[in-house]
Amino acid sequence: MINVDALTYTYPGNTEPTLKGLQFSIPRGSIFGFLGPSGAGKSTAQRILYKILPGFSGEVNVNGKPLADWGREYFAGIGVGFELPNHYLKLSGRENLDLFASMYEGVTIRDRDELFAMVDLQDAADKPVETYSKGMKMRLNFIRAIQHDPDILFFDEPTSGLDPINAGKINQHILDLRARGKTIFITTHNMNTADKLCDTVSFLADGEIKATDSPENLRKNYGKEAVRVTLESGESREFALPQLGFNEQFSDFLKQGTVRNIATLDASLDEVFIAVTGKSLQP
Repeated sequence: MINVDALTYTYPGNTEPTLKGLQFSIPRGSIFGFLGPSGAGKSTAQRILYKILPGFSGEVNVNGKPLADWGREYFAGIGVGFELPNHYLKLSGRENLDLFASMYEGVTIRDRDELFAMVDLQDAADKPVETYSKGMKMRLNFIRAIQHDPDILFFDEPTSGLDPINAGKINQHILDLRARGKTIFITTHNMNTADKLCDTVSFLADGEIKATDSPENLRKNYGKEAVRVTLESGESREFALPQLGFNEQFSDFLKQGTVRNIATLDASLDEVFIAVTGKSLQP
């Protein structure tokens, strides 16, 4: 669906490129993520892909067609959820959706009331957006991106500013979109977001991709192939995962008391990112 090769971009007035030869592919019906700290170049890459940042070098193909060859019809096929909501504050939520929907040609707009109910904004749909909290604006941002049912979606920090309950709901909606065959590109510095949503992630640091794989493989490759068993007494021991069922020491330890916890020792994505890039994921 999306293929990028040798993507390089330098902002006007800068001598150092922000993106340095990025190469990645996003298959149709999958969720791909750029995982990296603020300033790594994540948002720049997305802005190029939704055609608001010209002047790049390299190859970008969407649906088998060079990005530069797409005209206005391209925007009817993509949806964008920005990190910072950019609504018209004096207009109501419904009026904002109507305004942006009017910019699309040849598409069917989804039912407004269903969209507001999806993100628990039905009681605020006709209130001015200036009365919304940041979390409410982010939820409005989300349904604005999906209202014309695009095949490709870009989300920049999709759960920023949301409480855990609403963040979980937005994450589930994104997974539902993937189940419907949508292709989704997420940028985030939030390990939990990437871990829960992405089929594939690329670690981005200083404008370069340092590693690309599934979150599961990255955690396994940089963690221990072992489990830690903790008893109610507080005593804890580690055991190698291969042939664990035949490990007599493991069996004997379980008999010493009630088991409080058994945990695999995969590395977290934070730990993997630091190991690969030498940088923290924190903004």
